[in-house]
Amino acid sequence: MAPPPKGKAPTKGAKQILMENVSTISFYRIMALGATAVYGVISVGFFWDNLTTGIIFLNILVLSIYLGCYQMMRYISRPTYSDSNQLIDPGLDLNMEGGMGEHVKDIVILSSITHVLAAVSNYFWLLLLLLPARAFWLLWTNVLGPWFFQEAPQDTEQDEKKKKKMERKMKRYQQ
Repeated sequence: MAPPPKGKAPTKGAKQILMENVSTISFYRIMALGATAVYGVISVGFFWDNLTTGIIFLNILVLSIYLGCYQMMRYISRPTYSDSNQLIDPGLDLNMEGGMGEHVKDIVILSSITHVLAAVSNYFWLLLLLLPARAFWLLWTNVLGPWFFQEAPQDTEQDEKKKKKMERKMKRYQQ
């Protein structure tokens, strides 16, 4: 195992972030469209008589998830240009670890896998229940858990002064 590199980690330039965001959005759009096409061909081609209202609703749900995630990725990675058409801000880096883009991409990946597998068996639609479970897990680990289990506030300077004052009073009474 190589030792960690010394110094500051290299950062991406604004143009590189912009180009990576464009390719990332394109990749996940193609993934969603491909999963939809695979499901459509298999379910309409082989299981047309098994389509029910519930299955159609689940398809609409997955399509709305795709659309929502696509719009979210476009919105958070929207670049800002100056009046002279110079790039000011490339938007949020969708490929940043632990960032909002990572969570949106995870949603598209899970929805695509679910959509393709649901062409084989309708029981795979249950994988969509992992989305609210993951959302609750993120809420618990990032907001609720730390809030419930935070440590008591540390002694402030004022508390230390009060302690010293009490110690002096106690010494006077002991003498």
